[in-house]
Amino acid sequence: MSSHWIFTEEHQEFRKTLKKYVEQEIKPFVRQWEEQGEIPRSLFKQMSELGYLGIKVPEAYGGVGLDCITEAVLVEELAKCGSAGVGASVGAHLGIAMTPILNFGNEAQKNTYVRDAVNGDSIAALGITEPNTGSDVSSIKTTAVKEANHYRINGSKTFITNGANADYVVVAAKTAKEPKHKNISLFIVEARDEGFSTGNKLNKLGWRSSDTADLFFDNVVIPEDRLIGEEHKGFYYIMKNFQWERIMLSLACVAQAELALEDTKRYTKEREQFGKPLAEFQVVRHKLVDMAVDIEKARHITYRALYLYDQGEDASTEATMAKAYAGEMVNRVTDEAVQLHGGAGYMMEYDVQRYWRDARIQSIGGGTTQIMNEILAKRLKVVE
Repeated sequence: MSSHWIFTEEHQEFRKTLKKYVEQEIKPFVRQWEEQGEIPRSLFKQMSELGYLGIKVPEAYGGVGLDCITEAVLVEELAKCGSAGVGASVGAHLGIAMTPILNFGNEAQKNTYVRDAVNGDSIAALGITEPNTGSDVSSIKTTAVKEANHYRINGSKTFITNGANADYVVVAAKTAKEPKHKNISLFIVEARDEGFSTGNKLNKLGWRSSDTADLFFDNVVIPEDRLIGEEHKGFYYIMKNFQWERIMLSLACVAQAELALEDTKRYTKEREQFGKPLAEFQVVRHKLVDMAVDIEKARHITYRALYLYDQGEDASTEATMAKAYAGEMVNRVTDEAVQLHGGAGYMMEYDVQRYWRDARIQSIGGGTTQIMNEILAKRLKVVE
């Protein structure tokens, strides 16, 4: 629903331009990229040339210096391409991996790594999740030991979006044993660094057009100037970045659910049973209405979080609510979409099966719904 008050006339014009771009340059290749298990590097370069990778990045670092709401429009319209993996790769690059450097890095880092990412010359990834550590970020095992004027990193990461093709990875590592939450730091590891390696692309249920891989750090030595911000402040930086990541995921959920609803409305108007279109059966009409209402609830919770974040306010509670609700909503809506497509919904030739597969990760990635609820219980003082 692009007429929401949060969007200005400039945002609306930008949306029109993006819709054309997605229709012409992304949609025709979605099935091909799904089979390849990645989007081409040329897409990053093309999007950079159009200014899409530096929307909220200051001009000083190669961006266009616009607001977060403009980037939100990009997230929504990319999701409408029908393959959530496309938005996942681009989102991980510009919104999840590059953002900690932009927010907390020094001038040299911004002028190198942010600028390269904005220019489409480098692909970025964020390395936090480990084989035995997901939502409990404070329990990561990867270490970074200070030695003279460098750090030595050892450990591994898993489920890393853009992991197979990243030119650099923002890595979370322990720089001290204690105290908890104050012993993690963020570092920039380049793919060419000796001792760094990636596993094969992981074979996923959904998000198949984004490359996902395991990362390995075997005595990777990096100069101390690749420490992002202050030592031991990494946990704080990660939590701060989670606000935007969860808003991005929520925006994508809403857009993806909208796409599933539109496809289902069209199908139920065309598909006839018992001598009339499916949409003329009351049970079907009511299911479509329920889907629309569910989407609308998630949209308004998400836009509230987006507005607060764009205003520079602490949107932790609202972003967590949005992630918790939208992640479950998109699963409900896409599952109902498959149901209303009947047997056709189970066929790979219909896009609705991809929407359903892509949706399943949304209540897991970026923090599970259960973790979101635990965070909310504390923030709402349900528990002390």
